[in-house]
Amino acid sequence: MTESAAARQLLLDLTPRPALGREDFLEAPCNRIAALWIDRWPDWPAPGLALYGPPGCGKSHLAAVWQAASGAIALDPAELSTRATPEILGAATACVLDHTDRVLSGDPLAERALLHLFNVLMERGGFLLLAGRRAPAQWPVGLPDLRSRLAMMQAVDLGPPDDRLIEVLLVKHFADRQLRVGPEVVRFLLARMERSFAAARDLVAAIDRTALAAHREITVPLARTVLERLDRAADNGNHENIGRD
Repeated sequence: MTESAAARQLLLDLTPRPALGREDFLEAPCNRIAALWIDRWPDWPAPGLALYGPPGCGKSHLAAVWQAASGAIALDPAELSTRATPEILGAATACVLDHTDRVLSGDPLAERALLHLFNVLMERGGFLLLAGRRAPAQWPVGLPDLRSRLAMMQAVDLGPPDDRLIEVLLVKHFADRQLRVGPEVVRFLLARMERSFAAARDLVAAIDRTALAAHREITVPLARTVLERLDRAADNGNHENIGRD
């Protein structure tokens, strides 16, 4: 393996695992209602909850919090149309299904499997947490029975972040990567970056990669270089997107 290839492999191996505990979730007006619903379990008015919002808004984080609290199993959406529901569930009485709107898109097998999953969990007195980018009412569902099951669920929107939350998100993403960054860097980024969860996540990842590759500390000049590169990539339609939903 060449030195450059080895360096690229090292960067891949250093991809951090984000902190996903309840205490790590950053509450703000845009997500507080969703967090309250997770904390309210098992006192839900229906056997299911749907979280929806843009990439990086915290859906997966809250789903992980609920999974830990409820003992739920996390299902790979692809399993819905490839494995039988009893085989998927086992003896579980709670499960999480992320990216639900993606897997339902034009797949009648996935629709029938999700309906069966609903029914089995309801028979067991269990719970289901679904997450997606859009509200369940906008998911491409053809089965009337599945639409009625989705309508039973409480659907909670995780809205766009304010400046304070973006600032805290930047600090958290740097901390997740064990990076020490001065407040001047955070202020510089906050004044110039796109205001979105995904932008904060992807920007920190790009800065981390650049600093590692160049063996440089994270400074305002380095942050400026990364922002300019990302702006050029965006102008060319080549967005960097390395984070999770």
